[in-house]
Amino acid sequence: MPELRVYVFRRAHAQLYYSREAVAQFLQDLKCWVEKFCHNSEQSWEDLRFQSWLSESSRPALNQELSTLFNELWMLDGNRMTPGVDYTVTVQGRAGFVTQGSHVVQDRAAQPLFSNVNETKLSNITTFSRLMSLLDNYERSTGVTERVTAEERAETSLFLDAVLETEVMKRAHRYLVSKRQSSSDLTLFKSQLHLIWFHLYHRQRTAGLDSCGFEHVFVGELKSGAEIIGFHNWVQFYLQEKERQLDYKGYKARENDLPDHDDHVLNLQFSWHNVVKPVGSSFIGTSPEFEMAVFTVIFLMNTEKSTNVLVNIDQCQMELVVIRHGRSLGTAYPKLLSSNSRHVQRHSR
Repeated sequence: MPELRVYVFRRAHAQLYYSREAVAQFLQDLKCWVEKFCHNSEQSWEDLRFQSWLSESSRPALNQELSTLFNELWMLDGNRMTPGVDYTVTVQGRAGFVTQGSHVVQDRAAQPLFSNVNETKLSNITTFSRLMSLLDNYERSTGVTERVTAEERAETSLFLDAVLETEVMKRAHRYLVSKRQSSSDLTLFKSQLHLIWFHLYHRQRTAGLDSCGFEHVFVGELKSGAEIIGFHNWVQFYLQEKERQLDYKGYKARENDLPDHDDHVLNLQFSWHNVVKPVGSSFIGTSPEFEMAVFTVIFLMNTEKSTNVLVNIDQCQMELVVIRHGRSLGTAYPKLLSSNSRHVQRHSR
């Protein structure tokens, strides 16, 4: 698309020293130009945004050290559910274009994403059962002050205790201690995890303490009733789908890298309480301790507000995104780049 590249360069150069409002207008103009450019094709502004989201040119270099560590955590994750045995997913159709905050979208998935999950096994694994006890502890809407009861504080403490007892989090803890990012004292490490994941803060500045990292990532939030933010956990996805509060609309992927039923990361489109999320992403089947360990390591090993780490885990290449909110977690999620070792196949050609 050479015309588009020239247009972007010229307009960006012209706006370089202008105000924030001028830059915003440039981006709006660019969107309109792209939509006009793509009018007679199957590509849309959303398609181009998604292709950019997965673009190789914008990726960081592969982090071999964290790839090695995270593969070790992967092997230690004895609580991970097995696809086709403990759960079954049906990815169905490729999701189409939808604008942020839309209530209407073409449904490319007639069936739920999860056709079955072994709930008995989930309930018998301590970290999963204690995770599920936390999912109803939060106000869905941002701007509504969270009221934490003594019972909810106890549930959070028990969940962290269970996570700390797993081999996955023990290994992550040893790594962080070796990097001088955490204390070897388990009580202090538990407090550190609580600060990162459960410390309440203002997500909407005009409101009270209305959010935390755990709520955002594992539960999901609605912003102004018109936008889904966060919501990157597969257990919550399954439970909300089962309760018919969530409707899976289809997968998002490049045409040459389609997802499979056994992929442990999926890029998804879905509606929740009648609001559509154009593109979301989640680990699938992994334990809560694995997800917390991976994102905690990235959070503590970096000081930037936004960190993107490229890693290979099992047969997948993914970009792990962590955004800080002061000393706590703002959001964290995986972006699947390729599965079934396709990234290895491409580089071996």
